[in-house]
Amino acid sequence: MQNMIDNLIPYLTFFAILGSALVAGVFFAFSAFVMKALAQLPSEQGMRVMQSINVVVLNRLFLTVFIVLLVLSILNWRDPKSMCLLIGCMFYLLGSFLVTSVYNVPLNDALASLDPKDTKNVSL
Repeated sequence: MQNMIDNLIPYLTFFAILGSALVAGVFFAFSAFVMKALAQLPSEQGMRVMQSINVVVLNRLFLTVFIVLLVLSILNWRDPKSMCLLIGCMFYLLGSFLVTSVYNVPLNDALASLDPKDTKNVSL
């Protein structure tokens, strides 16, 4: 069993690195041009698009890889690489997931509760 876990860790680490790079790219693209494009739309259309994005963006695949690596790093604590895996997972979870949960999700929930047809009192 331990040998199987040892063989699995490099692959999961690779997917975690790839996942981090992809998430960073998504964050960059979203802030660099998606939000600017949404701001150029009429308020009703921009709100509808953003509400749609907020529904389809929920994807647990990346989070699952990091949780598995976090658990494996704790289970294999005697391995010198475990500390690096644990720190990397914590940086991802705190820097990406926690910030999103604490800051963006409440904004997205507030936007979801609005009616796009009633944009008189909404500022984007």
